[in-house]
Amino acid sequence: MKSKQTVAALFFLFCLSSCQYEKDVRADQPNVVIVFTDDQGYGDLGSYGATGFTTPHLDKMASNGMRFTHFYSAQAVCSASRAGLLTGCYPNRVGISGALMPWAEHGLADDELTMAEMLKTVGYATGIFGKWHLGHLLPFLPLQHGFDEYFGIPYSNDMWPVEFDGTQVTDSTHHKFKYPPLPLIEGNETIEHITTLAQQDQLTTRYTEKAIDFIHRNQSNPFFLYLPHSMVHIPLGVSEKFRGKSAQGLYGDVMMEIDWSVGQILETLEELNLIGNTLVIFISDNGPWLNFGNHAGSTGGLREGKGTSFEGGQRIPCVMQWPGTIPAGVISNKLASTLDLLPTLAEITLAELPANKIDGVNILPVLQGDQTANPREVLYYYYGRNNLEAIRYRHWKLVFPHISRSYQDVLPGNDGWPGPYSRDTVALALYNLRRDPGESYDVQKLYPEIKKKLISIAVEARKDLGDGLTGHPGEYRREPGRLEE
Repeated sequence: MKSKQTVAALFFLFCLSSCQYEKDVRADQPNVVIVFTDDQGYGDLGSYGATGFTTPHLDKMASNGMRFTHFYSAQAVCSASRAGLLTGCYPNRVGISGALMPWAEHGLADDELTMAEMLKTVGYATGIFGKWHLGHLLPFLPLQHGFDEYFGIPYSNDMWPVEFDGTQVTDSTHHKFKYPPLPLIEGNETIEHITTLAQQDQLTTRYTEKAIDFIHRNQSNPFFLYLPHSMVHIPLGVSEKFRGKSAQGLYGDVMMEIDWSVGQILETLEELNLIGNTLVIFISDNGPWLNFGNHAGSTGGLREGKGTSFEGGQRIPCVMQWPGTIPAGVISNKLASTLDLLPTLAEITLAELPANKIDGVNILPVLQGDQTANPREVLYYYYGRNNLEAIRYRHWKLVFPHISRSYQDVLPGNDGWPGPYSRDTVALALYNLRRDPGESYDVQKLYPEIKKKLISIAVEARKDLGDGLTGHPGEYRREPGRLEE
């Protein structure tokens, strides 16, 4: 009898110790805030050389933390980039490509573990306030993918039956006539429809207010706040607080309001004494939509923009702050991607990685300032349904022959109206991004061994993920979620 009592007592003490350990781990876990803008160019922050407007809060973040110069989105288009961020996978691995339309009947699959679902397993409250764009139907909305709260629009803010000047489209032959009214969703329910530019003007403020309220309500436990702004995607919208404030015009006004939004988040974290235990990340989904002229951002001198596999399409601004872990005032030239955030957060929070294969790598040593760390040496530039258009290895980039959207040799539009695209028949080319970030000089004849190395990497990529350009199906791609028949 005494033996049984001893075993029971030891078991109770073990459980108590385990529970206390779990509690201590959770108490030390940092809050995570990801601010994700839409169509913002690499050159659209003060710390990246922006002109005509100021971003003081984001510049202060860069001074207090780390600014990346070689950080990449998962792909240079809306839905695909978001799939990569939230799953740690190249979007073509999880069956998401392009920008999902309001009539799409597929979305992110149930068995893909998102960042939110992963963090919930270690006690995080999770909220998203902004643009989702991974499936607008009920089975694919955020609450079905690990988020406790959702407020925002389900896809891009130009997917509505409204002309660029704000007039309602009534002509059945107009390409926008087929779009349904743009829903604003809370939880799983549509609470209103956005039908005017004046309503779009309020989106940044409304998302920000919801985000601040979420922080207040979850200040006593670890939280994951995902703030994917609808801006600076066209149509541009800005509140009266910032309209007319920048020298650049409406685009600059919108960027200043996004900077204000980040400032509000940081100020709230300071007021609640959470700033020292919060990792704040600011990134964009892809490069600027350049054919919108003065309503588009800047690539900072990089080639091309959104919808291309050149640097202006996929290289994005990234600023991270986490006092005590990320050293202040550091500029990192390490290769990194949105793909890497999920495994990095898993390492930080002691969460288990997804059972499915992912493509991200843990970049925590880079965040901690380890100058010798190079966790990522290779990046694939996929576009379209599954086209491998380029490979990066260290500072080398091999571009494969393909047909690309281009913004060159055509005039952009202005004041919210688009200009045309041109088409570029891209030839095989090798670029040294250390010396030629604008991808102007093909050096494959000078470096045949480097070219051979990148071609060998492409062979492995095609075996794994496939390549529509060369007819490879890929062995390890997964299907998106689909409505049941």
